[in-house]
Amino acid sequence: MEMIENYSDKIIDLILTYTPKLIGAIITLIIGMWVIKRLTNFVKKAMEKRDVDASLRPFLAGIISSLLKVILIISVLSMVGIAMTSFIAILGAVGLAVGMALSGTLQNFAGGVIILLLKPFKVGDWIDAQGYSGTVNSIQIFNTILKTPDNKTIIIPNGGLSTSAMTNYSTEETRRVDWTFGIGYGDKIEDARAILLEILGADSRVFKDPAPFVKVSELADSSVNLATRVWVKSEDYWAVYMETMESVYNEFNSRGINIPFPQMDVHVHKD
Repeated sequence: MEMIENYSDKIIDLILTYTPKLIGAIITLIIGMWVIKRLTNFVKKAMEKRDVDASLRPFLAGIISSLLKVILIISVLSMVGIAMTSFIAILGAVGLAVGMALSGTLQNFAGGVIILLLKPFKVGDWIDAQGYSGTVNSIQIFNTILKTPDNKTIIIPNGGLSTSAMTNYSTEETRRVDWTFGIGYGDKIEDARAILLEILGADSRVFKDPAPFVKVSELADSSVNLATRVWVKSEDYWAVYMETMESVYNEFNSRGINIPFPQMDVHVHKD
């Protein structure tokens, strides 16, 4: 009988001790889940306002929600009196091992998140990065896909792409086109300049302001080089560049302006 009374007293003590903690833990869990839900919705709306990539929004919101829920559950269990030190240590060790095993993948994932958030380029831009050039076809979490003019597909990991130098040729609406045209030392600079300005002035794609620039840039070994520069819309860059090269060649030939090329004189001496 005395043993039963002792057990009863212990049970009552446990109930009196843990009931308030359990009630507090349940209330904390309910309020915490409500706060996490509201916070996750706030993050989603904030990403929508910042125009974060649609494929990235649910992924980031899910990560934030999961991390907050893990922290909440650990806190609730600690309130009840369950020791979480060992569990946290094991969880940390597992996380470290997984992180080391997937270091390259995690680096590419982080790079993808940075690219999608900061947007140094977008789909349709022409970029030069990691030794490759092409049009951005798609931006994925781990890789960026480029398409080359000859229809090759280039897959670049986002880790290196987000941490190294990259040139975006599509950011600005206008670009400067640069040429260097060589003429012979016996030709008149004024005539060559007039021909170049005539060709450029007749092209409606070339801006009149700033005006085309044609000046002597170098007295080379076998030619007088004329630096030629104009401004065009970015989408007209390659068409203007290549068509002008062809026009200059034809006009120089037809008007007697020599285009120097490497030559070698061989002298044969007879004894």
